[in-house]
Formats: sequence, C-alpha cells, structure tokens
Amino acid sequence: MASAGRTGHPQGVISDQATKRLLLLRHAKAEQTFGVLDHERELTDRGRRDAHAVGEWLAAQEIDADLVICSTAVRTRQTWDHVAAGGARAEAITFDSAIYHGGPTGVLQALVEGAGTAATVVIVGHAPTMPMLAEALTAGRGSAQAHSELAAGFPTTGLAVLRYAGHWADLGQGTAELEAFFIGRG
Repeated sequence: MASAGRTGHPQGVISDQATKRLLLLRHAKAEQTFGVLDHERELTDRGRRDAHAVGEWLAAQEIDADLVICSTAVRTRQTWDHVAAGGARAEAITFDSAIYHGGPTGVLQALVEGAGTAATVVIVGHAPTMPMLAEALTAGRGSAQAHSELAAGFPTTGLAVLRYAGHWADLGQGTAELEAFFIGRG
C-alpha cells in the first residue's frame, strides 16, 4: 500500500468518487525575444522567482500532486522545475503536447487519459486555456473570494485550485468548485 501524502489521501490508492483536486497553473513570465519560436521561449528571472513562490505556497498549503501534466513548451517545463524547487512535490510528471496546442478540449482529454485514479493533478499550461477551464469548470461555484480574485485576471503564475468529486471522465462545465486562486510573486 502506498504511503499517505500530505493531502491525507493514500497516493495511488483512491476511489474514483473521492474528492479530487485539479490545479490549473499558468506558466511563469517568459522572454519575448524576437526570433525565438513560441514553444522555445524561456522564463525570465522574474518568472523563475514567481514560480518558486508558487512552490512555496503549495508546500505551505500542504498540497502534494499525484500527477503533473505539463505542456511540452520550454517555459512550462521550467515553470514546474522552479515550482518544485520552491517545495512543491509530485509523484509523477508527464509532458503532453495537447496542453500546449489542444485548447480546453485537448487539456481535458489529456487529463482523462493520464490521471487514472490520481487524487491531485496539476496542469501546467497556457492562457487562454487555463483561465477558460477555471471559469467553465467552476461556473461560479466555490469560494466567492477566489472567484473575485480570478475575475480580476489570470496572469502568469496564476494558480486555480479546483475541487471535484467524481470520475475524471465526467468533469465538465460547472462540476467543480473553485477552492482558491493564488498568484505567485517572488
């Protein structure tokens, strides 16, 4: 049997109907350099500090991930590296091009195909997909304060923490609740 993580759920051993967390993280601030392909853009110094602050927040909230599904873009990979350096923990990390170019439908498909029985999944992606998913999946449900903060914008290193009970395959519009919204600034 797997050991219990800081979230209190035995990692890898969870009922599909148990409460889950989906964390939607927009990558940290990236360079805007002429001649560099979008997929290859790297984080700025500020982006690295901000991503580290997200990791510190996740550690302080005692939120460990069973799975991170990360876009294949350089800036998202670097974002997760710095989030992890800040103290965030994950059992497994996968990279999926659907997070980069698949839009909301592609991201949800990657989640359904990859999450299995994971209780806590982090998706490291891009705008406008991360804000669109946060708004659509919660449809105003959850913390009023978190929704107010989300309505003010979903900048780089914005992190929406959603709660959901059910099979990942059934996740859809208005089926989750927004628990928290955090913006990493380091």
